[in-house]
Amino acid sequence: MEIQAVPQWQGAFSDDAARRLPAGSRALADFAGEVLDAEVREVPVSPDATATVDGVGHRQALVHNRDAVLAALGPGGPVLTVGGDCGVDLVPVGFARRRHGPELTVAWFDAHADCNTTASTPSGAFHGMVLSALCGRSGSGAAAGVVDRDFDASPALERGRAVLVGTRVFDPEERRAVSDGLVRHVPPPADPAAVRDAVAGGPVYLHVDLDVLDPAAFDGTHYREPGGLTVDGLVAAIDAASQGRVVGASLTECATTDPASLQRLGPVVEALGRALESGR
Repeated sequence: MEIQAVPQWQGAFSDDAARRLPAGSRALADFAGEVLDAEVREVPVSPDATATVDGVGHRQALVHNRDAVLAALGPGGPVLTVGGDCGVDLVPVGFARRRHGPELTVAWFDAHADCNTTASTPSGAFHGMVLSALCGRSGSGAAAGVVDRDFDASPALERGRAVLVGTRVFDPEERRAVSDGLVRHVPPPADPAAVRDAVAGGPVYLHVDLDVLDPAAFDGTHYREPGGLTVDGLVAAIDAASQGRVVGASLTECATTDPASLQRLGPVVEALGRALESGR
């Protein structure tokens, strides 16, 4: 198993993202390396802040980072990608979709749905659009049929093959994505049986944004949303999603380097390690 640290921050628009997300990514990747006895490699990403272009903030830097992550992926064993913001999963999930075909399901553990488009985003922050991009429709909305060639996956995830887990904050376009069946939703507390059933039937990629956890369980994120999962609940849901063949995983949006806070994540890291090893 290999761990790739991707200290990208440009997908997030919080005031101190440029300081906290890269540092959090590196600290969490090092911690995961110790827990899993795995090598950690850092992907070199752009340090720049660039303009909002066609509805996406920091577009030029994000395109640079996309290419860097793609160049770092190899044909070897399972990879745990440690971000940075959620946008770091654009390439790993897209690569898994191309490699494993239309049966790939993505279990998207996140407090937020990340299903806005360039037309609906309230901020221009790409980490709120990345799941739409993986579904092939971040550019101006599905109705307009506009593709964002920088980010929209080709081939895209099949309709209903993205499953939001533990999500509790939705913008209007994101609610439509669920009601239209583009993505499915297992709400908190993410009953393990419901998670297992939602991802059954093919290879699985596990995306874990740490704000899926309740702030009482882990507060080292930028966006702390009440009503989230406990650490034990997240571990149980990961284990349930791992009944199939897990082909990749990520941990994202860590905004702390505090050792005591990172220690709380030990069971989550171990669960992802089990999942990746079982998928070999």
